[in-house]
Amino acid sequence: MFHQLNEFYHDWQYEAEMTQKMLDNITDAALASESYADGRTIGRLAWHIVQTVPEMMAKAGLTVTGPTEHEPVPSTAATIGSAYRTAAASLVDQLRAQWTDATLSEEDDMYGERWSRAVTLSVLIRHQTHHRGQLTVLMRQAGLPIPGIYGPTREEWANWGMPAPEI
Repeated sequence: MFHQLNEFYHDWQYEAEMTQKMLDNITDAALASESYADGRTIGRLAWHIVQTVPEMMAKAGLTVTGPTEHEPVPSTAATIGSAYRTAAASLVDQLRAQWTDATLSEEDDMYGERWSRAVTLSVLIRHQTHHRGQLTVLMRQAGLPIPGIYGPTREEWANWGMPAPEI
């Protein structure tokens, strides 16, 4: 949980950058890929990550630029990536303009519960990380490159001319 907005800004900068790398590796051809019948497609899962930034933060009183939760999945991966870039930056702009360290303890009705704004920011990052992990699996199955997020991927070890650690 965050006690100061600067703590969130520090974490969000890295997490948003990593999410953007994931989204930028998605191709239009892979958007419809799914791992099982009626499962979320790559496009749907990626779009959900994007949509959640303005949706969740609206419940906490911020107007983050981005898609509404009911907008359909775009037909291009570039549109998804661009929308995330906009929403991630808009979130920081909105926080800087409207919140202070003191407002992190204020509570909002979040999905039928009362969450402090510090908890909301923490949940936003964890939600994104959770779905980014799911997206990694779908992207692997679709043959897309995966960027290392908390450590290098097998491909990154190879690019560095080093063998990947044995598992």
